[in-house]
Amino acid sequence: MSRRNLLKALAASSVAVGLGAAMAPTAASAASGFGPAAAAAGPTASSGVRLVPVNRLGIQLFTVRDKVSSLGFRPVLEELANIGYSEIEFAGYTQGANGAITPAQIRQLLDDNGLRAVGSHVNLNAGNIDAQIEIANVLGMPYLGQGGAIASGRTEAAWTTAAQNWNVWGQKAKAAGLKGLYTHTHNGEWNWATDAAGANTSRRIYDVLWDNFDPDLVKFEMDIYWAYVGKHQYPGFEPVEYLQRDPRRFPLVHLKDGKINPASGNGYDIIEFGAGNIPYQEILSALQRNRGQRYGMYEQDNAGNTAVAPNTPNSLGNAARSYEAIAALRG
Repeated sequence: MSRRNLLKALAASSVAVGLGAAMAPTAASAASGFGPAAAAAGPTASSGVRLVPVNRLGIQLFTVRDKVSSLGFRPVLEELANIGYSEIEFAGYTQGANGAITPAQIRQLLDDNGLRAVGSHVNLNAGNIDAQIEIANVLGMPYLGQGGAIASGRTEAAWTTAAQNWNVWGQKAKAAGLKGLYTHTHNGEWNWATDAAGANTSRRIYDVLWDNFDPDLVKFEMDIYWAYVGKHQYPGFEPVEYLQRDPRRFPLVHLKDGKINPASGNGYDIIEFGAGNIPYQEILSALQRNRGQRYGMYEQDNAGNTAVAPNTPNSLGNAARSYEAIAALRG
């Protein structure tokens, strides 16, 4: 019996059962090509090697932040484990009106559900780095990261200084037992860096970070959706080439899908995994020989209010369908 089916069989929580029933695939969703039934029936589900190992298939909790806020960590983590996720990336440690909760209590919920924390998006600075490293150790995560940009503006000097600061903090993290820090990037880091006078230089901001991070202390988390937006806005690179350049520098990767929209300045709209146009089969196949070194983290910024018809908006429903679509990818 697979871990996912075992958890389903043992699930005793009325909340988990209720949510699971709400997310069950309909005949219409199977016919539309999305959802668990469609993924299971797809031609790639029974052949080839998994492009994202199930024991490294995770979720960034920003995706289900509305459920964490309304229900609390316990039922949400129970349901994510029931879906099949094994890795959790945090987006803060509060649960709305459901009361205060400590990192130790969150760790217990992770352990109770067979989940592992692998990283977290927090705003790091010299004043909180020690406390955040301590929380990371309590939760048992190997990496500690930041979701937003680590510098403002576009000058090489600003981003170089920020990278140097992160190297210092990364040394602290390594000394405390973590594997290192990581930065999650958006489209802006693919823009060209400027000099002090504002003129574009020959390097992208991403390259400035690449050259100045100590690779043993500070890693990257490429958000593939935002990399494709960056490619649309600042063409001249291929995201997969960075991933292939040194896979060890990308221990976490955001598996976020996007549907082409020529009317959008981004070129894409965020959508649940498997319903978009980003060529994940091609991207992950190119990385297959290094597949065991990464955590594949599903994220969808708008999961709480967007769903592929005929599904109704439900961030946990999107998480369930996206899990099936990611798990079905074969190389």
